[in-house]
Amino acid sequence: MLIKKTSLFLMMICLSFWSLPAQAELTADEVASKVFHRDVGEDMQLQGTMELISKNGHVRTRQFISLRKDDEESRKVLIRFLSPADIKDTGFLVLENTITNKTQQHLYLPALQRTRRIVSSQMSRSFVNSDYSYEDMQRHPLSEWTYQLEKEVTLDGKKCYLLHSNAKSDTTTQYNKIISWVDKKNFMPLKSEMYDNNNKLIKTYEVVKSDSIQGIPTELIVVMENHTDQHKTRLTTLKIAYNNNLPDRFFTTRALEK
Repeated sequence: MLIKKTSLFLMMICLSFWSLPAQAELTADEVASKVFHRDVGEDMQLQGTMELISKNGHVRTRQFISLRKDDEESRKVLIRFLSPADIKDTGFLVLENTITNKTQQHLYLPALQRTRRIVSSQMSRSFVNSDYSYEDMQRHPLSEWTYQLEKEVTLDGKKCYLLHSNAKSDTTTQYNKIISWVDKKNFMPLKSEMYDNNNKLIKTYEVVKSDSIQGIPTELIVVMENHTDQHKTRLTTLKIAYNNNLPDRFFTTRALEK
């Protein structure tokens, strides 16, 4: 009798699981939105290194600090180089308005003792001789791309969405298409391939190391590879802290020039 009751009980459990609605799969637009809006804290302070790696393996190392602050209407980013001497005190400010979808970039050059605004015609140029362009240093509004999903893939043991982002005809960009491996667990892009208007692969971005810092998934080592120049830029996070109530006065052109 006990065996029959137990069997009946197990059957009821199985039936209850079968009757649960299947979890809805996310659409491509939803995945893109979750990447764009993923939790990265209200603000961030970072100290790191930028390594410029030639095709022959020669490495030039720079030290920098970076600050970021997000609110409902904006994202602000400040980067300041500390060494070596040829780039020391160079500063970069990004002011993104999430309401108007407009972004400003300002570069401070200590040799000239002035700040200049980066204009749209300069977006494809190299940021401080790295493999990042000025375009790579800001976010595109979601509305400037269309999105498609391929089947689930695995990268370094992590289940990923394979997200295709295709530039709309009126989007100002050097990229025609970007393919991203997006971690299904936290929506961090673990790898991205950038293609030009001829569908030629020109750059690859990859997260080499990541970890949870203060409960926030964080990229610790990333590499941007330029396939045209056979050159790489490696960014390594040495120290990082989130949610320290950074003041707005840190993110102004006046502060950039100090």
